[in-house]
Amino acid sequence: MSAIPYHTFRLDNGLKVIVHEDHSVATAVLDILYHVGARNEVPEKTGFAHLFEHLMFGGSRNIPNYDTPLQMVGGENNAFTTNDITNYYLTVPANQIETGFWLESDRMLALDFSQKNLDVQKSVVIEEFKQRYLNKPYGDAHLILRGLHYHTHPYRWPTIGQEIAHIESATLEDVEAFFYGYYAPNNATMVVAGNVTVDQVRDLAEKWFGEIPRRALLHKPLPAEPLQQEARQTTVYRDVPFPAVYKMYHIPARADEGYYAADMVTDILSSGKAGHLYQHMVKDRQVASSVRAFSWGAHDPGAVSIDGTVAKGRTVEEYETALAEVLAEMLNVTETEVQRVKNSIESQYVMDRTTLLNKAMNLAISDSLGDTDLTNTSLAKYMAITQADVVEATRRYFRTDNCSTLYYLPQNGK
Repeated sequence: MSAIPYHTFRLDNGLKVIVHEDHSVATAVLDILYHVGARNEVPEKTGFAHLFEHLMFGGSRNIPNYDTPLQMVGGENNAFTTNDITNYYLTVPANQIETGFWLESDRMLALDFSQKNLDVQKSVVIEEFKQRYLNKPYGDAHLILRGLHYHTHPYRWPTIGQEIAHIESATLEDVEAFFYGYYAPNNATMVVAGNVTVDQVRDLAEKWFGEIPRRALLHKPLPAEPLQQEARQTTVYRDVPFPAVYKMYHIPARADEGYYAADMVTDILSSGKAGHLYQHMVKDRQVASSVRAFSWGAHDPGAVSIDGTVAKGRTVEEYETALAEVLAEMLNVTETEVQRVKNSIESQYVMDRTTLLNKAMNLAISDSLGDTDLTNTSLAKYMAITQADVVEATRRYFRTDNCSTLYYLPQNGK
């Protein structure tokens, strides 16, 4: 499979620019990734990175409404925040790409800091917090599980924040300090992809971003999470119809070689109805009404979660016995099963590279992990995984003493 070609350069103020030329399309994508996420927050003030994702659309110093000029040239945009990064992206007709440079440079230069805008966005984030975690069954499970699994690293709180009070108490002084400490050219990577040229992008980058000053960044060393050496568990009682069990295991960081085998274990466990979890626990043993495994590929050592709801009339003990049997089966996984998952990974890899936006985003995220070319080499890393590697990853990471378990039980105790 052909690699995604790209060219990189850096402005004097530290902004890294990556250009992917594709003259077969009539559009262009501008993706700006800021190297700041929830892990850069302090325990007393969480949720700020996500709050800024909202604030960035509230108007900048010279442009009171971000969306209107973009829509006038036929563009669209969006953004997302993780524990590691904050990513903004827009798509426009290629001949309107300068509109994207104008919009993004102005809000990198300075937001429109106003109490009114802050209050509006705080209300939006607080409502999102309630809807996602507090007002739906099992919603706060991973909020609780993170704090059980991580004791020192900032991954112990989710992107949206640890608690609503942190957002409610955010002041203009707080958000200004956060902005000028992280939203800087020397803390960002910009990817421009599509029907553009490197020279064109270089000229536009210098014109619109070149005079934005470097800033003193607030980055500081993050505390390393101590090695977990004992099983952890906690139990909560909520107004839910059936018990649920949430388990989390430590795995290597996304850029580490050990990540790929651990991630492949989750694919074998949870690749739809062909996955071991569904086949053994839902279909055959009927101890779970639903169960899934997924990996969290993070900049620092991440995690795998196995979440399941106990089937009506079955017990938590029966669920746990069946899950232990599935993990034991993984020690005898066949080469055929490994190849089946490889085929699925390759298919998804091809699909991800069919859109210009995905290619731009993959370049930005790979660069944030420290290796821009990871977007071209990650498939080979998966294809090199052997049956023995999958067995070793199961043995190494899916251990009881590497696991944190949350029992989420009905209030009536049944």
